[in-house]
Amino acid sequence: MTRKPVVALVGRPNVGKSTLFNRLSGTRDAIVDDVPGTTRDRLFGHAEWCGTEFDIIDTGGIDPEAAGQKTPLSVGSADFISEIKTQAILAVEEADVVLFLTDASTGVTTADREIAQILRRLQKNENGKRTPPVLLVVNKADSDNLRANVPEFYELGMGDPYPISAIHGTETGDLLDALCALFPEQEEEEPDDSVKIAIVGRPNVGKSSLLNRLCGEDRVIVSNIPGTTRDAIDTKLMVGDVPVTLVDTAGIRRKGKVEAGVEKYSVIRSMRVIEEADVSLLVIDATQGVSTQEAHIAGYILEAWKSVVVVVNKWDAIEKDTYTMQQFTEKIRKDLNFLDYVPILFVSAKTGQRTNQILTTALQVQEQRLVRIPTSALNDAIHEAQDKHHATSKSGRSLQMYYATQVRSDPPTFMIYVNDPDLAHFTYKRYLENQLRERFGFIGTPIRFVFKARR
Repeated sequence: MTRKPVVALVGRPNVGKSTLFNRLSGTRDAIVDDVPGTTRDRLFGHAEWCGTEFDIIDTGGIDPEAAGQKTPLSVGSADFISEIKTQAILAVEEADVVLFLTDASTGVTTADREIAQILRRLQKNENGKRTPPVLLVVNKADSDNLRANVPEFYELGMGDPYPISAIHGTETGDLLDALCALFPEQEEEEPDDSVKIAIVGRPNVGKSSLLNRLCGEDRVIVSNIPGTTRDAIDTKLMVGDVPVTLVDTAGIRRKGKVEAGVEKYSVIRSMRVIEEADVSLLVIDATQGVSTQEAHIAGYILEAWKSVVVVVNKWDAIEKDTYTMQQFTEKIRKDLNFLDYVPILFVSAKTGQRTNQILTTALQVQEQRLVRIPTSALNDAIHEAQDKHHATSKSGRSLQMYYATQVRSDPPTFMIYVNDPDLAHFTYKRYLENQLRERFGFIGTPIRFVFKARR
C-alpha cells in the first residue's frame, strides 16, 4: 500500500479555493446516500487524474478580518503576517505540492505578495527539511481580457502562472498535468496487518485519558484544556494475539468553530485518520450528552464506510439509578439514528470502569466487517425480505429483486440484480439492511448495496 500524495490549497479569501477544491474532488463521485442530521463541511477530499490519486486539503482563506479579532487585521500587520505564516508553514509541512491561488480579476494584491514572500522563504529550506514545490494558479481567468493580465503575476516570483477558470474547468487539465508531474515517487510501505482503531470526538471528551488507560501508561499529554492534542499519535499494542494500532486524534469541531492554522490542520489529520482506520471509537462526554457535533463526526465516519463503537466516557460523573443507562442509550439511538447498529459502551477513563470492554468490542466489530455471506444464504434472506414486504410501487411498477451476491467485505458490499435500480428507494434499502442485520449481525459496521439492472 502506498501513501497518496497530498496537495494543499493556499491563498487569500475569495480567490476560488473552494471552487477549485470542489472541482478537483468532484472527479470521484460520492458513494454515500443522504444521511439526515449530518453535515459535510469538507476540509479534505480525494481526486484522481490520469490514474493518479491524491488528497486535497483546503487551508481556508487567509483573512485580514479574522474571526475573533476586535478590529480587522490590516494587510501587512504583525497579526496578519503571523496568521498567513502559520498557514503557509502548516501547508508546507503537510503537502507534497502547494497550489498558491490568486485572482485574475483583481490582479496582484498586497495579501498575495505577503503569501508569496513567506512561501519563498520556506522554500529556502533553511532547516534542512524537504519543502514541496509551489504552483502559482491564477484563477477566474474567464475571458481574453482577464487572461491578458496574467503576466503581471510573474512579479510574485513563484514561477510560471497557470491561468484557469475553476468554475468552468478551463485549463485545469494543464494544471493537473503539471501537478501530477511534481508528485514524489511513491515507495511501497511495509505491510501492517494490525487492526487500526481511531479514537475520535469533540475536544476535551477524554480521548487522551482513554488512550492512556487502554495502554496502561501515559503515552500522550492529558489536560483539561480543549485542543491539547494537535497531532495524530500512533500506539501499537497486542490484544491477546491480535496486533492493534491505536490512534488518538485532535478534537473535531464544526468547520465554523475551527481556528485558523494549527487547529484546522489537526482536524484535517483527524479526518485522514478516520479514513485510514478500520474501526473508530466515537467518544462522547456523558456530562454533556450528544450534540450536533457528534452527528457531524459520525457523518464523516459513515461517509468513509468505516465501522464504529460509541464510547460514552466520564460515566463516573453521572448520578445514576436503575434506568439511567437505558435512558442514555435511547437518547443516543435517537440523536444518532443513522448509527442504530453500533454498540454503545459506558465507561470511565478516570476510574477504568468497563474500559476493558472497549478493545474487545472493537475487534468484534472488525470481525463483523470482514464477514462473507454464502450466496445461497444471502439470496434466501433477500427473497424472504421481499416476500415479507414488497417495495412501494412507483408509476405502477414495483422493484423486483432477482439475485444477490456479496462482491466484497471491508465493508460488506452486496450487488443485487433488479428490474430497475431507480425503483430502489432509500427507505427500502434501510429495510433490507435491517433484515440482513437481523439474520447475519454486522454489528457496528456499515452495509453497502449496489443495485444493478438485469440485462
